[in-house]
Amino acid sequence: MADQMVVESETVARQLERALTTKQPIPPLTETLGPLTPEQAYAIQTRWTELRIAQGERVIGRKIGLTSRAMQEQLGVREPDYGSLWASRFFPACGGRAEIPTEILIQPRLEGEIAFLIGRRLEGPGVTLQQVLAATEAVALSVEIVDSRIEAWRIKLADTIADDASFGAFTVGPWSRALAREDLRTVGMIIHKNGEVATEGIGAAALGHPARCVAWLANKLAEFGIALEPGDIVLSGSLARALPAARGDLFVVELHGQPPLTVRFV
Repeated sequence: MADQMVVESETVARQLERALTTKQPIPPLTETLGPLTPEQAYAIQTRWTELRIAQGERVIGRKIGLTSRAMQEQLGVREPDYGSLWASRFFPACGGRAEIPTEILIQPRLEGEIAFLIGRRLEGPGVTLQQVLAATEAVALSVEIVDSRIEAWRIKLADTIADDASFGAFTVGPWSRALAREDLRTVGMIIHKNGEVATEGIGAAALGHPARCVAWLANKLAEFGIALEPGDIVLSGSLARALPAARGDLFVVELHGQPPLTVRFV
């Protein structure tokens, strides 16, 4: 059974990579393969990451998904999931503006989040919210582009886990030590799309506190013998609903006390 799972992980990882490069989504894995456990889905994700690293990719951090109660209820789960942040999908913001090329994406949606820059090693189990804050070098307003290699976003938990937690691309605003000392539960966010207010959120939307999401991640990674290392970027989860994005769309994401982050899809 173990050997069969290794072979299956390799095959599915290559299917996901092909979907990524051709922009041709695939049917839900939970339909073509049948029920998958989270452990099996993470095995597929891990193998896909290994394939990408062998091709020259670098992992520069982690993203956390399914941090809102609404999304957990929608997928019938009780905890978040995570994926890797790929250096090739990081688009730095210059002067508070970033451009995201739509030709690398399939069915993108934009999320506003708070990013953590890890300053000291965090290794679970038992990592607490307070330990996360103590180990954080700085935080920043961030934008994640979630994308799915699964047809029409017809995902269950195992589908999104295997698909690198539906990671597409990301950018971050300027890092702030002062913001890291604020009560991130109460920090408000507003997202404008093409000049109109599209959605609003608050830090508490992510498991009650964004740092609690990072603590969950450190403890979850410990199950796989992985720690968060100094320099890692962690996207802690969306503070508001995801917004569909297409070429030509202009988003302005504002976080209280921080300069706005403008993202254009080109």
